[in-house]
Amino acid sequence: MSDSTLLSSQRVYEGRIFDVTVDRVRLPHGREATLEIVRHEGSIVLIPVTADGKLLLVRQYRHAVGRFLWELPAGSLESGEDLEAAAVRECHEELGLIPSRVERLQTLFPTPGFCTEAMTYFRVSGLRAPGSDDPPAHQDEDESIDVGAYTVDEIGALIVSGHIVDLKTVAGLWILSQ
Repeated sequence: MSDSTLLSSQRVYEGRIFDVTVDRVRLPHGREATLEIVRHEGSIVLIPVTADGKLLLVRQYRHAVGRFLWELPAGSLESGEDLEAAAVRECHEELGLIPSRVERLQTLFPTPGFCTEAMTYFRVSGLRAPGSDDPPAHQDEDESIDVGAYTVDEIGALIVSGHIVDLKTVAGLWILSQ
């Protein structure tokens, strides 16, 4: 089977983080369909590892679900941004730390049924506080972040108990275990 064919596309929403289009496509099996697609530049997800082997999680309020969540630090890519540079930027912004090692692990699609977002996971380590030569970090307007350090077993227990419900964090722990 071949790929789908885009017959038409209409942008119905343009936002800061994503756009939405309504696409008319001919699918690989030959049928035509109208699909609503969230167009997203992609994001990076950090798996920050401290010198003593703990993982750093961030706790922040997520308005969409109406609660605070513990999760792996993550952020959207800026248009054309290098993935590794984005990982370093997000580590600085969300954790206030700068990694000396950045290792690309895997890319996953969190919602491929309607969204183009690809999440690329990075293990970051060799974490240090910024020095006077480093640029200042800037958090997004919707971020108020607490940071916690946990062992892999502690995070696993928090997932099983329902205290961690963020899927990118669950997937990150699985990636780390491979």
